[in-house]
Amino acid sequence: MSSTQQSSSTKKQTLFIASLVILWYSSNIGVLLLNKFLLSNYGFRFPIFLTMCHMSACAFLSYVSIVFMKLVPLQPIKSRPQFLKIATLSVVFCGSVVGGNISLRYLPVSFNQAVGATTPFFTALFAYFMTFKREAWVTYGALVPVVAGVVIASGGEPGFHWFGFIMCLSATAARAFKSVLQGILLSSEGEKLNSMNLLLYMSPIAVLVLVPAVIIMEPNVLEVILSLGKQHRYMWLLLFINSTMAYSANLSNFLVTKHTSALTLQVLGNAKGAVAVVISILLFRNPVTVVGIGGYTITVLGVVAYGEAKRRFR
Repeated sequence: MSSTQQSSSTKKQTLFIASLVILWYSSNIGVLLLNKFLLSNYGFRFPIFLTMCHMSACAFLSYVSIVFMKLVPLQPIKSRPQFLKIATLSVVFCGSVVGGNISLRYLPVSFNQAVGATTPFFTALFAYFMTFKREAWVTYGALVPVVAGVVIASGGEPGFHWFGFIMCLSATAARAFKSVLQGILLSSEGEKLNSMNLLLYMSPIAVLVLVPAVIIMEPNVLEVILSLGKQHRYMWLLLFINSTMAYSANLSNFLVTKHTSALTLQVLGNAKGAVAVVISILLFRNPVTVVGIGGYTITVLGVVAYGEAKRRFR
């Protein structure tokens, strides 16, 4: 291959990865901001139903992408025990998404992201107690600013709400728990699934779990959304875009993971949280304090230090 062809191929690859990152950022940040807009500013106060819409879209679009478009090879479920393990993961996954959506009713996106940044702390905690996996003390030391930053940000958050904070913290812990549990339950080579196939199987189970939850906990949801649909002509479109973005966020995360290194993914992930915070403050005009910004900055720096320490002292 000539140097010109090699240069052209490199440019195409760079452009492709850049496009994936833009899709990943826009999908993740877009679904987060739309969730906040619908749940807090639009009168759509049904986080469980919203999660059900997300899971329904993920189930349908995953099936289309894998079975018809063949974006990734279909990995069939091979046994009943494997199915039960996936169902367990689905319930935990479902709980984390519902908790995150509920928290957005009460907390600003900026503070929600600050709490969400503590995921590595919970992951390390669950890994320590569930798998007896030990890290170097330097690695654990890097988690101190992760937690300290959130404590500081909580004290400086004008819109702090205890219930919202507890739900956000629970969602973050559930996300970390699902990550560790997945490594335990689907550890054998015959049972491992890539994230897209896992989403294909988890989403329909999540919908089945959420339907009775909606009926019991949000019984008047259909009446209210039909009324809102008449008042706001774009509501159904927003709900459709929001649900599609939920799937797009999962797909783009899978593709970015596939085409970049773990270190690049970590850096991009940390930057994504900061971008989401800035955009949310500009859009929703929620008040922020120097203490709150300082706390979030400490948490992000702690996450960066933790990732670096984990890589060096592996």
